[in-house]
Order: sequence, then structure tokens, then C-alpha cells
Amino acid sequence: MATYDLTPRIAPNLDRHLVFPLLEFLQERQLYPEEQIFKSKIELLNKTNMVDYAMDIHKSLYHTEDVPQDMVDRRAEVVARLKALEEGAAPLVAFLQNANAVQELRSDKQYNLQMLNERYQIGPEQIEALYQYAKFQFECGNYSGAADYLYQYGALCTNSERSLSALWGKLAAEILMQNWDIALEELNRLKEIIDSKSFSSLLNQMQSRVWLMHWSLFIFFNHDNGRTQIIDLFNQDKYLNAIQTNAPHLLRYLATAFIVNKRRRPQFKDFIKVVQQEQHSYKDPITEFLASVYVDYDFDGAQKKMRECEEVILNDPFLGKQVEDGNFSTVPLRDEFLENARLFIFETYCRIHQRIDMGVLAEKLNLNYEEAERWIVNLIRNSKLDAKIDSKSGTVIMEPNHPNVYEQLIDHTKALSGRTYKLVSQLLEHAQAQTAR
Repeated sequence: MATYDLTPRIAPNLDRHLVFPLLEFLQERQLYPEEQIFKSKIELLNKTNMVDYAMDIHKSLYHTEDVPQDMVDRRAEVVARLKALEEGAAPLVAFLQNANAVQELRSDKQYNLQMLNERYQIGPEQIEALYQYAKFQFECGNYSGAADYLYQYGALCTNSERSLSALWGKLAAEILMQNWDIALEELNRLKEIIDSKSFSSLLNQMQSRVWLMHWSLFIFFNHDNGRTQIIDLFNQDKYLNAIQTNAPHLLRYLATAFIVNKRRRPQFKDFIKVVQQEQHSYKDPITEFLASVYVDYDFDGAQKKMRECEEVILNDPFLGKQVEDGNFSTVPLRDEFLENARLFIFETYCRIHQRIDMGVLAEKLNLNYEEAERWIVNLIRNSKLDAKIDSKSGTVIMEPNHPNVYEQLIDHTKALSGRTYKLVSQLLEHAQAQTAR
């Protein structure tokens, strides 16, 4: 199922260290020959300072205990450079490790710089050395140390571009350490800066949003509340526009989030239109499933796509996370997806039929007769379905559903404030542009 593997599209939008977890997943799933994965890892490692890891991969790839001399020389260079950077940052590191001294720091960065210079003879050179030391630690794979030093650097740095670079580095480190709560906080901080910062061009701002969304996949599909928050982020106008322009493959993850989300979102109808519009630039079994159900009303096609969706999820590094339960392993998102996908087919099919043959319905849902009957009984019992089963004729009879006037009014007006805000923002941007001229 490497046909639907998005790693070649996703990897260019990630820090190279973030690509390693994807390669580990692909190796475990055996989507590519192991030799190819090993070569990809070495190619990535050559651009980092993780020389020991590169040596281990080389030994595995070529089945030898010997390593090339250039790797040995490279290791010596890295150790020497690390020692030099450590010495340069030593005065500031010693200060940061002194709990009593750190208490003297305030939220005012200018005060901190002056205080450090006067009392501890720590100036801009030592602060810059801390950044270089933290960056080198990250390149060596010491993500914990890098995250700590980048956080401290951010509290002292007065250069906005450097602060932004440090924040990206800290986000990557927290993701690689799987600190999902902290990573989510850093993600939100980055989003605020990207949305408010004055970029040299709108294209650069859009690219920053594309990077942010790619990095966020690690967080949203591991954080407890991630599947709701991915909809909140990706479905914002400016971010959805970035997806449609530069990264339509991200529609897979937004589509999955809409499907597995227990609460139906008012934005779902608009998202279906986006899926329909973007079919020429991107489609996979997950987006095609939605198009089959909600655009083409092709329930047989939707059933076939469901089977393909299962394979796509199992072979996707973000969606196919396995959970060990005793002697068994399961993929929770796959199970939720298939359950909700059946519900999507069922709801739409029922909307255009009043009496439904149970055998036909079982076929549409890719279940046998008994499983389909049990599934529908559970829906009725849990108040998810207003219907009854006629056992004699083997049919499901739908109760007439009269739409509530108040609900209709809310549906038609709930997006009004958002549209008004968008219109006002566009008018203000236009006015500012005219003034600048």
C-alpha cells in the first residue's frame, strides 16, 4: 500500500529529525525494502551530528563491524566542536544551573541583559553561544538538553528571528520526546506568532503555516484532544487556503478527524465542498469515501473505499498507531474510523429511503445479516437512530424526521459572525494597503 504513502510529500515540510519516526514506522510496516529505509536513514544522518547512530545503521546495512574512516573522522570533529561550544556557553549554563541566581531574572529582557552583564559578566556573546550549544545538542540527538537551553535562550534573546528559530527547535525537541502537552503549548505559541508577525511576503507566511500543520500531525494524533483541535486549526480560512494551495495531501488528516469526531461539526458540509473541489489535485481512499457518500451517493463505491481506507490507516505513520493490550495489538483509530464510516453510509442511505431491506443494508455496511441487525439495534438503543425493525419483513422502517425551525435558524445564522469578521478584516487590509501607497 506504498501507493498511498505520503512520506515523500510530508518529509520536505519537516525538520530532518522528525522524519526518523516516519522511517521507523515504514520499516516496521515493511512498506519498502529494508535496505532502502537504511539508505534513507544514513542520508538523513549525514546532515546531522548523530554520528554514532549513523555508524550503527551502516553496520546493519552492510553486515559489518567496520565503519568508513570518514565517519570516524566526522565523530572526532563533532566531539571537538561540542566541547568548544560547551566551553563558550559555560558561564551562562553555570548561571542557569544556580537556582538562587535564576530567581533574579525578570520578564523584562532588557533588565535581564543588563543585570547579567553587570553582575556576572555575561554578555551577548555568551547568550549567542548558548543558542549555538543548544542547536548543536539538538543535532546530536540530545533533545532534552536542547529543549531546556532553547527555552532559557528564548527568555533572554531580543532578536525576534532568533527567538522564532529557537521556538521551532523547542517544538521539534518536545515532539521527539513525546511531551504532547508541552508540544501543544509550543505549537499554539508558534501559531500566534505566525498569524501576527509581519512577514516579508504573504507566500512566506503561508509556507510557515504549511510547516506548522505538518509538524502538528505528531501532536494531534497523539494528544487526547487532538482530533478536535486539528479541525479547529486546519479548518480556519487561512490554514485551509494554505492546504488547498500548497499541501492538499493534508486533506487526508482533516477528513479523518471529521469522520472519527463524535460530534458532528457545522463546518462538515463546507469541508465536503472542499474535498469535491480538490479531487483534481489530491484524492485518496479516505477523501474518495466522503465523495462517494456525500457527493455521488454511491454506496457501493463507498463500501469498496472503506476497505481501502482500512489499509491506508494501517500504513499511515500518524493514523496507524498501534496500542498493545495484553497479548493483542490494536489500532484504535482504525476501529473508530470504520464504525463511524458505517454510520455515515447508514445515515445518508436512510435519509433517502423510508423502508430499507436489512440484507441490502448489511451489504452496504460490509457486515453479515446478524452483525448488521445487532449494529442497528445498538444504534436505536443508544438513541442515535429514530427507527424500528420489522423482523417479519426483515426491514428497517425510518420514522419521519421533521426539522426543527429553531435548529434551521441556528444553522443558517451560526456562520454569520465569522463571515462578518472575515469581511471586516479584508476591508481593513485593503484600507491599510491603500494608505501604504
